[in-house]
Amino acid sequence: MPQTTQTLIFVPETVHKRDVFSETISGHLKEDPTRAVALRKLDEVPWFTRPIAWFLARREIRALRAVHGIDGVPELLRVDETGLLRSWAQGTPLHLARPGTADWYRDARRLLREMRHRGVTHNDIAKPQNWLMTPDGRAAVIDFQLASVHRRRGKLFRVMAREDLRHLLKQKRTYAPQLLTPAETAMLARKALPARVWMATGKRLYNVITRRLMNWSDGEGTEDRVARDGPRIRQRLVAAGLARDVAICPYALPARGVGLYVFAESDLPPAALRAAVPEALADLVQPVPALPRHADGSPREDLLQLVATNRLQDLETALAAEPDLRPVMAPIVAGRLNLTDRILR
Repeated sequence: MPQTTQTLIFVPETVHKRDVFSETISGHLKEDPTRAVALRKLDEVPWFTRPIAWFLARREIRALRAVHGIDGVPELLRVDETGLLRSWAQGTPLHLARPGTADWYRDARRLLREMRHRGVTHNDIAKPQNWLMTPDGRAAVIDFQLASVHRRRGKLFRVMAREDLRHLLKQKRTYAPQLLTPAETAMLARKALPARVWMATGKRLYNVITRRLMNWSDGEGTEDRVARDGPRIRQRLVAAGLARDVAICPYALPARGVGLYVFAESDLPPAALRAAVPEALADLVQPVPALPRHADGSPREDLLQLVATNRLQDLETALAAEPDLRPVMAPIVAGRLNLTDRILR
């Protein structure tokens, strides 16, 4: 069992992720309330997943120690029987930030380059949730559970480092395809042999175990449920004429995994919407006069996610930069349904 490296008292605030391998909670230090930190909590995971949970934790510990000091990666602060305490990475997940300029991708390549110089490959940055855009527009990366620290810069290291870069280019292709160079496009088309073998063999078994047996996926334990139940929710509300549009956000349920929070743009009373969408599909359904939207008309899921998780302080920070959205967000905040998930005792 890892030993405590420092005496720091963690004050929990918000649950961000919960699965059978760990629980991620943000908060602050009692010694310094201005210092935002995050705890990967391991002491209450099921007994049958505890060996795997600590195996992943040891990988993360080793990797975070190796990348210490690199701008854009978390700082490991404490390790004990409770879990791993690290600095909180401020930023918006990539699938919500959707960076469209070259600056963010240039900085992300800088980050991968500095990690490579330390002999570290992340191995899990195909997930947009593991990339962040910081408030000043720079790149950050989190979740080093699958990271590798290589003593030698041999062929395996070079292949894994190349795959990290290729997965970054996949994000670029998704959110800013106009920025791809011909060389980057060619690289995307050349998947490494180990990656091809994994997709044809191990990935299939992994999906069977996690998605079918554990009802969990590598999408941070949340996106599978949105993908699975979202179309049915949309059909029952939008296609049925009960709502003009919906936005669906995941949030952590205390001791029960992941819940779905539905924001339905509708003039109908809550009871009418709730009758159309049973709790088996969505845990919370809130009618709203209008959804906040991007310039292209798509819902602002980044802001709605903050409401779903009751992170009003973060929402206030976001709205300070976009005051025009306050009139739209005010009735949504006033009528929010999740009032207990934020504070833990």
